[in-house]
Amino acid sequence: MSGSHRIRMQRVLREAEGYLELDMPQIALGILARIDDAGTFRGQELYLTGEALRALERFDEALPPLKQASDLLPSNIHVWLALGWCYKRTGQLARAIQSLEQAEEVDPKLPLIHYNLACYWSLAGKKARALSYLTRAIQLDPHFRDLVGEESDFDPIRSDPEFRALTSMIA
Repeated sequence: MSGSHRIRMQRVLREAEGYLELDMPQIALGILARIDDAGTFRGQELYLTGEALRALERFDEALPPLKQASDLLPSNIHVWLALGWCYKRTGQLARAIQSLEQAEEVDPKLPLIHYNLACYWSLAGKKARALSYLTRAIQLDPHFRDLVGEESDFDPIRSDPEFRALTSMIA
């Protein structure tokens, strides 16, 4: 890849990313569709494509590029989180959990990963695992306790005494 092509690819990917940040995923997709050879930036191109499709709530369509991105960028937390998000919304809870467990291997101290795993395990009916991950998320960042009240993913365990004790503690 020539230096000028590399610079052009970086600019195009930054432009698409900017449109995603502005909540304009359709424009980001249009920009990404014009790429004919991303070369070493293929993983980033696939991730941004998946993110644009996810933002458009086209979760089934987002999965293939995100999966490919995870193969090319295995240490990118954002790819694993996006995969988990899409798998959950396509009824593939076991795969959502696997994706977040991959993310946990990359960064075991990121509270968002633990929080999402707590949500997914709650939905899977595995209270002990859900509580373990939720406890860890709150230990890493007490702010996550504030999110529990609005999170419907915890409805399956919300009335459990252990859950209530954990989420009502004073930080």
